[in-house]
Amino acid sequence: QVQLVESGGGLVQAGGSLRLSCAASGRTFSFNAMGWYRQAPGKQRELVATIYRSGSSNYVDSVKGRFTISRDNAENTVYLQMNSLKPEDTAVYYCNYVARRGFNDYDYWGQGTQVTVSS
Repeated sequence: QVQLVESGGGLVQAGGSLRLSCAASGRTFSFNAMGWYRQAPGKQRELVATIYRSGSSNYVDSVKGRFTISRDNAENTVYLQMNSLKPEDTAVYYCNYVARRGFNDYDYWGQGTQVTVSS
């Protein structure tokens, strides 16, 4: 099992910045990828950013150039630096951990942290 603890959400004005953190514990040796998803009211959960074991990362188009995902391997923590925030970034942000064991991937989720961007 993998446990995830998120922090860093809050209320910020448009144009501001926030940094989300997600600390993983447990069977973290099976790490394959970590990412952030978000879900706004009435909308489906969407993938925001992912960082892979290789260190490569990808982003949804709407956050490219504004958000940066990074990982501290020693601390098993992933960060999402969010700059130039917009009201449309308002959502609950969820940390996701993908563990690979054998040929199977297993998803683990954090509890979610609210990000609210005021106009």
